[in-house]
Amino acid sequence: MRTIIILALLAVLVMAAFCYESQESMESHEFTSPFVTRQSAHDFMRPDPRQKAIMRERIRERHKSPQERHREICEDYYPCERYAYHHGYAAAYKRFFVKRTTK
Repeated sequence: MRTIIILALLAVLVMAAFCYESQESMESHEFTSPFVTRQSAHDFMRPDPRQKAIMRERIRERHKSPQERHREICEDYYPCERYAYHHGYAAAYKRFFVKRTTK
């Protein structure tokens, strides 16, 4: 009977030691404001610079320059591509695809 009382007392002391909530532990839970502002959330989380570079590359793929689009059009048409080999893609595109106005 005496050992049961000692074990029960020891269990209560262990439970009190491990379940005690100090002031520091209450601050870490942030009971007053559970939501974080956008600015304070970004203070410790920075985006990966490699991810940013990948996104910029994807944007560049979607928006091609007019010269690149003209070159791709010219590459699909064999006479234009052959002419471009000697005179350049700008001249070949103008010769085969630019609408000529007649006077």
